[in-house]
Amino acid sequence: MKPKVLKLIGAALAAAAVAAAPASPAHAETAPDPEAYDAYLTDLVEATDVPGLSAVVTRGGETVFAAGYGEDSNGDPVTEHTPMRVASVSKSFTAMAVMILVEEGAIDLDAPVADQLPGFEMADPRAGEVTVRQLLDQTSGFSDTSIDVVELEDATSLEDYVSRLADDSLAADPGTDWAYCNANLNVAARLVEVASGQSFADFMRERVFTPLGMEDSATRDEDVMPGLGYNSLYGVWIPREEAPGFLDDSGSGGIITSAADMGKWLISQNGEGTQLVSAAGLDAMHTASDVQDYGMGWSVESDGTLAHSGNLMTYNAVEWIDPETGYGIAVMSTGAGLSDVTWSAMEGLAAITEGGTPAEPSSSGQVYDLVLLLATLAAIGLGVLGMVRSRRWAGKRAGRKAWRTALRMVPVLVPAVVFAGFPAGVSFISGGRTIPWNQMFYFALPLTLTLLAAAVAGIAVAVARAVRLKSVVSAA
Repeated sequence: MKPKVLKLIGAALAAAAVAAAPASPAHAETAPDPEAYDAYLTDLVEATDVPGLSAVVTRGGETVFAAGYGEDSNGDPVTEHTPMRVASVSKSFTAMAVMILVEEGAIDLDAPVADQLPGFEMADPRAGEVTVRQLLDQTSGFSDTSIDVVELEDATSLEDYVSRLADDSLAADPGTDWAYCNANLNVAARLVEVASGQSFADFMRERVFTPLGMEDSATRDEDVMPGLGYNSLYGVWIPREEAPGFLDDSGSGGIITSAADMGKWLISQNGEGTQLVSAAGLDAMHTASDVQDYGMGWSVESDGTLAHSGNLMTYNAVEWIDPETGYGIAVMSTGAGLSDVTWSAMEGLAAITEGGTPAEPSSSGQVYDLVLLLATLAAIGLGVLGMVRSRRWAGKRAGRKAWRTALRMVPVLVPAVVFAGFPAGVSFISGGRTIPWNQMFYFALPLTLTLLAAAVAGIAVAVARAVRLKSVVSAA
């Protein structure tokens, strides 16, 4: 679950290549023809070569468009009923579960979590002040910088997950700062279990999915079996098991659902159809906190719309609603690469709902892959060439001062230094999120392999030069 990481990397790779969408009127006077959505998505899937994608558009109390494109890992056509992981889109579902119990009096939204959740404690006295609301709007003080989120990924249940927080601390006083941290919503999911007396899976099925008619949805693989997601290997999509981590019953990213079911969810989120909480409760979830434009599982955009992306290692997803017009959009993809196709698709579909023309679907992801492939081959070639020429290099520098020779070795070792700091760099540009090494070999696979090739080539050249230099000196 790495929100904004894909968009930031993609922007860094080719910010100048992104075309701006044409200006659109504020709102369409008449509803767009569903064929406009289909034509746009067909072009987008062809341009991006994403292996599988599904999307839904709702307006008011109706689903006006739902479809799937491509094939799943079993070779079956993707449809609006194909279950996919939606990653951090799950956070809005967990917030809804909490709000249901808040309105029933089983949870106090503005009371400390510690008073309502036995077993919740941290190695920081400020943790006793964290409220349920602060978990949902991510102003609790939880942060990847002060919590060992890698250790949490090995948890076997929500109860185990919460117990592992005992030796962690907060990065800020509760309610004073915002930091995106999955621990917030997983603690909230455990609170749902304790307050309801049900497992998170049972509560979501009985109190959220069933009332809304979401028949393709669950919180566990064993209940709804999604196919494998994909990663791009220099433009070739390869099916892969999702990276190991805490997914089953995860409140931060465990929901598995379909485009058809997301349509029912979006209708309810726009205040139409079956309602799970009061209008006031829904409004509270859609209202930003005092310190960040983020509500309870929803980012509050500057134009009044609400959205949330979801990024796993092999799946991407996004949800979007416009409370003013009543439109809702969800897009889900079985492919996770350096650019997020689902976010681009959502923006294009939103432009169509407004009566405008979406930006031309971009094949920038394929361009990134080609450039990285060429860079990888160049790194290997230069490495081989450097090793072949190492004898001549050593001959020219025999007898020179050692420090000057050492300086001449520095440039070929720079790629190794860059590669060693790669996860830390990605974590930095993603706002402090912890991105461990194993995740670098999923969504960022082509870039990781390119940097690895350059690092290995540089080290090989440096070693060859050192060996040759020693031989020349010894011979002299």
